[in-house]
This record gives sequence, structure tokens and C-alpha cells, in this order.
Amino acid sequence: MLQVLANRTYRRLFLAQVIALVGTGLATVALGLLAFDLAGADAGAVLGTALAIKMIAYVGVAPVAAAFAEQLPRRSMLVCLDLVRAAVAVFLPFVTEVWQVYVLIFVLQSASAAFTPTFQATIPEVLPDEKEYTRALSLSRLAYDLESVASPMLAAALLTVVSFHSLFAGTVVGFLASAALVVSVVLPSPKASERRGIYDRTTRGLRIYLATPRLRGLLALNLAVSAAGSMVIVNTVVLVQAEFGLAQRDTAMALAAFGVGSMIAALLLPRLLDNMPDRTAMLAGAAVLVAGLFIGVFVPRFALLLPLWLAIGVGYSLTQTPSGRLLRRSAHPEDRPALFAAQFALSHACWLITYPLAGWLGAKVGLSTTFAMLGVIAATAILIATRIWPVHDPEEIEHVHDALPVDHPHLVGATRVGNGHRHIHLFVIDSHHPDWPTEQ
Repeated sequence: MLQVLANRTYRRLFLAQVIALVGTGLATVALGLLAFDLAGADAGAVLGTALAIKMIAYVGVAPVAAAFAEQLPRRSMLVCLDLVRAAVAVFLPFVTEVWQVYVLIFVLQSASAAFTPTFQATIPEVLPDEKEYTRALSLSRLAYDLESVASPMLAAALLTVVSFHSLFAGTVVGFLASAALVVSVVLPSPKASERRGIYDRTTRGLRIYLATPRLRGLLALNLAVSAAGSMVIVNTVVLVQAEFGLAQRDTAMALAAFGVGSMIAALLLPRLLDNMPDRTAMLAGAAVLVAGLFIGVFVPRFALLLPLWLAIGVGYSLTQTPSGRLLRRSAHPEDRPALFAAQFALSHACWLITYPLAGWLGAKVGLSTTFAMLGVIAATAILIATRIWPVHDPEEIEHVHDALPVDHPHLVGATRVGNGHRHIHLFVIDSHHPDWPTEQ
């Protein structure tokens, strides 16, 4: 897997991602402490609102930001967004009112909503070989999982010698280092072959996404992932400390088991996807999530929760990590930022549904019922995915054009059939192919 780091450009981009993730993790810990400092017993409400603002920014800003991504040099855009995030982190230690936290969090997460899809869309152009790109996806998944473990540990160590306000300095350093690494490489910036209006650029990614069967299947699987992930993230502390009567250390162990499961899957995925279609692997991962949720109904003690969370972590990564491969093969290079932004927005819309659902159901009807209801949601999502994502999903599709002029350059080499022209090529949704062929 590490051979992909031999590529200098990718190596620096990956290092930028890791450093920025650690900085973000430090900010997450510091934000919780800042909320308690400002609001005391109401800190939970402040953090809940901040998370809701984060999701709203992710869902609303990403497609709009993608509309401008194709008009700007990729490297300049990423560096500017890193600098915006660093500037917000500079201001966070000085806030004195809760509303100021909300404003700064919205600006910070809006910058992230623009940065992340653009960054993700750049990687398949830096690594055009699919096997290398698959290994990059697995490394990225490992980076996210390791960050969730390393950042709290680093924060705990730093808090023994500095105040929590100083943790924000680590965030600033992370974003500045990320900007420096990005500016040190040359990045491709594919341009659209035709001029597009702002509405077309804003909605293009969503239109490509929703018109492509494999991506509609991915959207359903996003819901299954968020259902299982929300149960783990929202209710682990309730399960461990309220249901089982254990300590904070045990909550950390349970969350670590989930992270370890995700890392195991990420390590195995490159070899697995060399021999298995993405659809099969992702549906298998989602099936593990569903099984885990239903088994959770009957978990009576902590010793059984750990292997369950480990298995759900495996299913989580197995379902989620290959999504970049689907996005890569479903759009032209110039449309990838818009498509990755659509995935970013739609996947977080699923989390926006399941996060509060997991919390509300857990509080109102009990955790066993919550496991079962989220399991039903995930199982329904899998059923939908199997129906709308065809088993036979070739990249090259034979199709007929009946609206293009006879002398159109796209029809060179096509065969005349009736009032149209038939040919076969790598098929993605674009201006010449606004709809998916009904016959394959």
C-alpha cells in the first residue's frame, strides 16, 4: 500500500491531509472545552448546535463552492481555503460569547466544505492508475481512523503542560503546514470544454450523481453507513457508561475498537478490490452493518460490545472507502470537483438525518429499539441499492444519439441506425449524454 507514496505530488498531498486532520482533531477537543468554559452545564447544547451548523455548511456550501472550483486554479483555491481555516482557528481562543463560536464554526466548516471535495477530486488526477488510486483511498481511510485515535491522545498530553486555548495553535500550525505542502506541488486544473452558467455549475454535480445508477446506489449505501455510524458515535457513551455502568476509559476503548475495525478493512481493501467488483464489496460491507445493528439489540455486556463495534468498523470502511472509485469513473476530470462535492453534500445529508434520530430514539424508546430501528433503515437502504445499482455495470456502454447533428464531432465513427447514430465508449453523464441509456 505504501508504494503509492513514491509519487512525490501525492506524498505531499497525503502529508498535508494528515497534518490538517491532526490540527482539526485538536480543535475538536479544544472546542468542547471552550463550550464548557462559556456555557457550563449547557455545553452539550452548544456543541450540538455547532455540529448542526457544521452539517448545514457541508450540505449547503459544497455544491456552491464546486461551481467556482472549475474557474480557479486548483492549487490556489486549496491554499486559500487552508489559510481561511487557519485564520478562523486564530480567532477561536479569543471568543467570549456563544454566538461568536457559531459564526466562526460556520466559516471554518464552509471552508472545509469547499476544500475537502476539491482535494478529493484532485487525487485521481494525480494517480490516474486505478490500483494506485485504490491504495490512496485506503491510506486516506487509515489517516481518518488514526486521527480519531491520535488527536485526543495528543490533546491529552498537551493539556498537561498548556491550557486548552493553546490547542487552537496546533490547529493553526496544521492548516498552515497543509497550505505550505499544497503550494509546494503542481496540481492539475482541468477546465470545462464549454462555458457554463452559475446554475449549471452549481447543480452539475448533483445532476450527474442522480442520473448515474451506480451513484444512486451509493447514495442508498451512504444512508446505511450513517445509520450504523450514528449509532456508534452518538450512543457508545450511553451504552458503556449508562447501560453497563463503566468509566470514560471504557468508552474510549469501545470507540477504539470501531476505529481498529475500520483500519483492518482499509488495509485489506486494495487486494480485495483487485479481485472483487466494487458493488459486491460495498454491499457485503453494508450487510455487515445491518447484521451488527440487529445483533446490537441483544448485546448484554461490554465484553460483547467490543467485537461488535470492531465488526461494524470493518463494515463501515468496506462500504465507504471504495466510493471514490465510483465517483472517479462516473465523470470527466473537469466535472469531478462538482461530483465529489455532490457526494460530500448528500452523504452528510444522510448523517444530518441519522445523527439526531440515533440520539432522540436512544433517549425516548431505549437503545435496543434504537438498534433495531436503525437496522431497519440500513436494511431498507441496502435493498434499494441492490434494485437501482445494476449487477452488470460496465464503464463502456453502447448507446444511440438521435438529437446530435450528423456532422457533430462526437459522432465520428458511429454507425447510422434509423434516425440516430449508435456507438460505444466510456459512458458518463455530460452535455452529450444527459440521461443514462435504458438499454445496455
